[in-house]
Amino acid sequence: MKIAWFTEGGWSSKIPRNNRNMRNDSAWMCVLDAMHYPIWEVHNVQEKYDLGIITLPKVNIDKLSQYPLIESLRKCCSKIAYMQEGPHWYFQDYPLDQQIWFFNTLQEMDWLYVHNKMDISYFKGLTGKECKLMPTLMIEDLIKDLPEVERKNIMIGGNFCNWYGGFDSYIVAQEANCPIYVPTMGRKIKGEEQMPNLNHLPYMDWLDWIKELNKFKYGIHLMRTHAAGTFALNCAYLGIPCIGYEGLDTQEECHPNLTIKLGDLAAAKEKLILLKTDKDYYKECSEVAKINYKQYFHENKFNTTWKK
Repeated sequence: MKIAWFTEGGWSSKIPRNNRNMRNDSAWMCVLDAMHYPIWEVHNVQEKYDLGIITLPKVNIDKLSQYPLIESLRKCCSKIAYMQEGPHWYFQDYPLDQQIWFFNTLQEMDWLYVHNKMDISYFKGLTGKECKLMPTLMIEDLIKDLPEVERKNIMIGGNFCNWYGGFDSYIVAQEANCPIYVPTMGRKIKGEEQMPNLNHLPYMDWLDWIKELNKFKYGIHLMRTHAAGTFALNCAYLGIPCIGYEGLDTQEECHPNLTIKLGDLAAAKEKLILLKTDKDYYKECSEVAKINYKQYFHENKFNTTWKK
């Protein structure tokens, strides 16, 4: 199958397996041997494709709604599909006219790809369209030979904003009584550096991020915004126990013993204390994470799912 993938990214090429910034979306394109095009250049694509997948951006919707998107996609692609970007409710923050445009655009698709099982129910109910699960993916080529290091300290999954829930993760992380680290994300807010016992990593590409994460003993990501769930998946690959909320496939399937109900910070603290004080429990959670990563999210599993 010949596939084209359209996003807000500004390049036109395929993704090589040695790409240092092999984030989830890049991994999908790489494994599917998809040709990437900027979303604003669809009308210029001369090549013909069996399937065109489009990831609608979170911004510039007013501009995009004036662009002949569907007409241009149909000219170069036999079938077209939408790929979910962010949580399923995100479009409801748009002005009403843009919400309607977004809904109408989904209705023009032949089918939809989504992140989690709960997203299937949502988008199927919203549109009546066929919805297919696109599992979150890691390509391991550049990280197979990571050095064994003594793991210590705790990594929380996001900054101090409603999107990432960093404040909640920070409060729970106190129970580990060790230095707390956090990556620098696009939604980092002013003043985070002043929080005691909180250390910010600089913004880094995916490869450097995995190498850095490999140094940590615990992971916490109390993020209510459910999308691809790469933090939980990265932790699982490395065997780092990660505490997080239900509703996220990577969390539920890779870290079943550490998955808590939405907002249950008391349970999250109990889980972290248990990980710290019970070596057998920590070892079990670590091994289960690695096993379940291979069972549910390994590249071979992705390929089997795609063929089906």
